[in-house]
Amino acid sequence: MTEQTEQKKNEPTLEESFRRLDEIAARLEEKDISLEESFQLYKEGMELLKTCSGTIDQVEKKMLQISSDGTLREF
Repeated sequence: MTEQTEQKKNEPTLEESFRRLDEIAARLEEKDISLEESFQLYKEGMELLKTCSGTIDQVEKKMLQISSDGTLREF
């Protein structure tokens, strides 16, 4: 197994990432959160957003589009 395949295997799915982002947002809205924890959660959330955005971009590039003559092509 290549290193890249191993990394993808360990990455969370989009659904898991969105669930974690919801948890982070909920925690950031709580009144008893420290400034340090806020910064840590913000950083984690931004990394998750970056990963999700990259994954969505990859999927969009692989999507097929049907042209007017009925053939499939990637866009």
